Amino acid sequence: MNKVSYETTPNPSTMKFILHQKVADEGFDCPTAQEAERSPLASKIFGFPWTSSVYVGTDFITVTKQDWVDWELLAQPLSGLIQEHLDRNEPVVVTMVTNHGEYDENDSDLIRNIKSVLNREIRPVVALDGGDIVFNRLEGNTLYIHMKGACSGCPSSQVTLKEGVETRMKELFPEIHEVLAV
Repeated sequence: MNKVSYETTPNPSTMKFILHQKVADEGFDCPTAQEAERSPLASKIFGFPWTSSVYVGTDFITVTKQDWVDWELLAQPLSGLIQEHLDRNEPVVVTMVTNHGEYDENDSDLIRNIKSVLNREIRPVVALDGGDIVFNRLEGNTLYIHMKGACSGCPSSQVTLKEGVETRMKELFPEIHEVLAV
């Protein structure tokens, strides 16, 4: 089995740990220890006082740390802890939330098309940096999305949002005038 590897993300507070195996059907955010209950691994990571948030992706985990500690001290030991968890065949995810980005039978054609573009074009690119972007709602001409994982709190997330996501959405859907994060 491949060893867990890690890489920096555009967010200096967040490190992406690549698991080299699929652990979830869809990613989900654990912004607090209480919200990590569906992931025993995320709960274990929250056992460290420097953990700010955890995002569980399909085959990676991003961990956001507090500012008072450096990745030089944390990355290797955390990679080892994650590898040990996997080696023991302990579950990474016990249940999954499936409502984000999923198609709903009540969605209009426009919303289905927006979700399709997000899922097909944008989310895979953002996942490369340890983040995720999912549909929240469309109100009038404004598209609202959730930025998760490494995207949450990232200094370059506004650039990604405005120059990447918003530009592409306006290009494909002229009725969208603005894209905002919630």
